[in-house]
Amino acid sequence: MHGNADDAEIRRIAMIKNGFLQMTDAATPVTSAEPAITPTPGEDVLPRRLSNFATFGEALDYAATGTRGMNFHDPRGQLKRAYPFRELREDALVMARRLIAHGVKKGDRIALVAETGPEFAALFCGTVYAGAWPVPLPLPTSFGGKDSYIDQLAVQLQSSDPLALFYPGEIAEMAGAAAARQGCQGIAWEDFAQQAAPDCALPEASGDDICYLQYSSGSTRFPHGVAVTHTSLLNNLAGHGEGMKLEPTDRCISWLPWYHDMGLVGCFLSVISNQVSVDYLKTEDFARRPLAWLDMISRNPGNSISYSPTFGYDICARRISSQSHVSERFDLSRWRIAGNGADMIRPDVMQGFVNAFAEAGFKASAFLPSYGLAEATLAVTIMPPGEGIRVELVEEERLSGTPRDLSRPARYRAIVNCGKAVKDMALEIRGEHGEALSDHHIGKVWCKGPSVMHSYFRDPESTAACLVDGWLDTGDMGYTVDGYLFIVGRAKDMIIINGKNHWPQDIEWAVEQLPGFNHGDIAAFSVETENGEEAPAVLVHCRVSDPAARVELRDMIRDKVRAITGMNCIVELVPPRTLPRTSSGKLSRAKAKKQYLSGEIEPIKLAA
Repeated sequence: MHGNADDAEIRRIAMIKNGFLQMTDAATPVTSAEPAITPTPGEDVLPRRLSNFATFGEALDYAATGTRGMNFHDPRGQLKRAYPFRELREDALVMARRLIAHGVKKGDRIALVAETGPEFAALFCGTVYAGAWPVPLPLPTSFGGKDSYIDQLAVQLQSSDPLALFYPGEIAEMAGAAAARQGCQGIAWEDFAQQAAPDCALPEASGDDICYLQYSSGSTRFPHGVAVTHTSLLNNLAGHGEGMKLEPTDRCISWLPWYHDMGLVGCFLSVISNQVSVDYLKTEDFARRPLAWLDMISRNPGNSISYSPTFGYDICARRISSQSHVSERFDLSRWRIAGNGADMIRPDVMQGFVNAFAEAGFKASAFLPSYGLAEATLAVTIMPPGEGIRVELVEEERLSGTPRDLSRPARYRAIVNCGKAVKDMALEIRGEHGEALSDHHIGKVWCKGPSVMHSYFRDPESTAACLVDGWLDTGDMGYTVDGYLFIVGRAKDMIIINGKNHWPQDIEWAVEQLPGFNHGDIAAFSVETENGEEAPAVLVHCRVSDPAARVELRDMIRDKVRAITGMNCIVELVPPRTLPRTSSGKLSRAKAKKQYLSGEIEPIKLAA
């Protein structure tokens, strides 16, 4: 769970291409003149089809016959480029012919650095038209440095085995180095745009073909490429349209990055397949000026649909807290769907947003919690529009499965209702032995439906571990009530901070690279801090006895983990042979976390 967001946290979510960004005064209203460019309209005479197409290419073909499209904005939220779906399709078809002339064949993987802009959009869709599989990969971040970014790209390139990596010219040095390391072509998209695009026949596509590969943004050492078919994608996108009950004047506004499933699927692919105009603010521009997001929503004359993890709402509420006359700057009365997903939803933070912006017309009923994961394409459940955030208070002992300590007063946690299953999705809560559980009983969340992934790319063992008879083991814990899903905990090992996934193996591996550590000396997991924030915690076997050296070691580990996650972490040094093992000798993170929280594992006390 995420709590308070300060400027340092905003920097950490910023996707940048050339170093650390400079913060600006996001509280300063935008006063520049209206842009001369005309945005694509929210309404259209073209009858809306809720993603009822055989392939994604067919969906873009249909959207291109209307007048809606994409709109790209500058850091102040002013429109710089209107990009109707018609133009996107024309550019994508040129890209498809160019890719085929370059030697791309059906089933090849094409890696694309996912910068928000028309170049990536055309390349992604062109790759699909060419029958290849686009693989969106992240931009550099403001932490970790050049070498960490090259390492991250290289490992994901090794996993996806692409024919080529396309990237914006500004990051040619880093992206080119990663491509060279893996022996694939590295091509700046500005250079590729100069290549010939002769006429040729495009391959036939079917619903069972793989449409794209989706990687977890936090996976660096053990990446899992989620293979999504056209049928799975379109079914999930239809679930978006039906679940949100799309209206004729709806318009999407987004700052979410396109390498993340919520940004890529929810705010890029979905708007095409459901024919919705969309306004984009780059993620790094949101980081500089969070309130530019709300300015864009305020200027939308129709209904707005906009999603964010909890921390995005938190940032805006904190930025406005020192301002007065909120209603003079913002008009949020037409914000019909304020979606919330990608991390644990904090009711107190969302209430803080309501308190800050009610004066500007924001309605708490606009909040739309949801639950999903890349392995289900995106959405598993969506709250019915208008119901807002609903919570249940649950005893913490019940959530953790531990016996109630009657000598202490009961402690409760507010569990957020994440809505009902999307179109064609079945939900089941299962107990320890795989048995189906009834309402109000906490267990593992399983789901089944056409939008569940095809597989993990070239990883049959991991695929078989989570897909059983068509049912997907999400790894998350929850319970149901009258068809509504309540999520109570994370996947067994996944650490999710600010909506970003971090595999614990990546953190452990990074620490292992420091001198004096062996495999199995480190256990990483997430904990909830005193102020309600979620933070990574690292337990490390310590073999040094000098007090000053121990403090130095702790600080070195903290710096290393910060470079990987972008977050301050809790580092605890523990005596050797303290971390628990499974019966097969593997490190048990779940048991280590339990023993740490219960006090069974006692960290070494360090000098102040």
